[in-house]
Amino acid sequence: MIRILLAEDMHMIRGALAALLGLEADMEVVAEVDRGDAVVSAALAHRPTVAVLDLEMPGADGLSAARDLSVALPECRVMILTGLSRPEALRSALAARVGGFMLKNAPSDQLAAAIRRVAAGEHVIDPALAVAALTAEESPLTPRETDVLRLAATGAELGHIARELHLTQGTVRNYLGAAVTKLDARNRLDAVRIAREQGWLG
Repeated sequence: MIRILLAEDMHMIRGALAALLGLEADMEVVAEVDRGDAVVSAALAHRPTVAVLDLEMPGADGLSAARDLSVALPECRVMILTGLSRPEALRSALAARVGGFMLKNAPSDQLAAAIRRVAAGEHVIDPALAVAALTAEESPLTPRETDVLRLAATGAELGHIARELHLTQGTVRNYLGAAVTKLDARNRLDAVRIAREQGWLG
C-alpha cells in the first residue's frame, strides 16, 4: 500500500485529490496539511511513502518542505504539484532531489501512475514542464537583482526593500535600474512582468 501525505492550502483541491487517490486500490491518504511548515511533523507522525506537495503554500513553499523532509525522513519520496509551468521551479525541484514534478491539471490516472512510479524510486516529470525547462532562456539577472525584483513584485517600497536586504536605497535603485535595462523593460513593473513570465523570480 502506498501511503500518501497531501500538502495543499486550497481546501477544495486537497479534498478532490484525496477523494481521487482514495479510489486507487493500492493507495491510502494518511495525512493532509494546508501549510508547508506542517509537512515534516505530519510526515514523522504518519510515515508516508510519498508526500504530494503543492509548490506554493503558506508557511513554507513545496521546495523548502521537500528539502526539510529529505533530512527528517529521507525514505519518503516527494512529488511536487504546481499550477504554473515555471522552468526555474522545475530546475530547483531537481536540485532538491524531488522525485516527481507534475501540473495540477494532469488527468487523475496520470497522477496516480506518477505517484506509483515515484514510490518505486523513479523520476517523473510532466512532459510540458520538461520541454519548457529545456527551451527556457537562462535569467540574465544576478541573484541580488533577482532578490530586489522579487520584493518589488510584492509592491514593496524602495525603503522596505533596502531594509529587508540590508542595502541602501541608492543601491536598490541601481539594482532595479540594471534589471529594467537587462530585461529591455519599459519600467520596474514591466521588468517584474517579464521576469515572472520567464519564471526567473522563482
